[in-house]
Amino acid sequence: MAKGGFRGGFGGNQANMMKQAQKMQQDFLKMQQELESSKFEFTSGGGAVKAVVSGTREFESITIDPEVVDPEDVEMLQDLVLAAVNGALKAADDATSKSMAKLQGGMGGFPGLF
Repeated sequence: MAKGGFRGGFGGNQANMMKQAQKMQQDFLKMQQELESSKFEFTSGGGAVKAVVSGTREFESITIDPEVVDPEDVEMLQDLVLAAVNGALKAADDATSKSMAKLQGGMGGFPGLF
């Protein structure tokens, strides 16, 4: 290696890159806290079944309209519950993906980091 170390101006940008990395970390932690404190809900069957999921992917509640409970058609109720739960989870995943995309948009010099 030649005297003087690496060439190409990396040293001058190193402090700036460190500041960017620290800001990204702070932004990521803030986004993570916001998502974790969020609630995501989804209804199925025209509102007959509602599922609420936290940002940490824990089920908060499932509400079932008594009128949709038919002992002769348990399969329909199961399908409605499944659709509501999957919809709430998808809403949480979509919000996470959207937040990550927004965070990555400001990264510029760090492609493929996330």
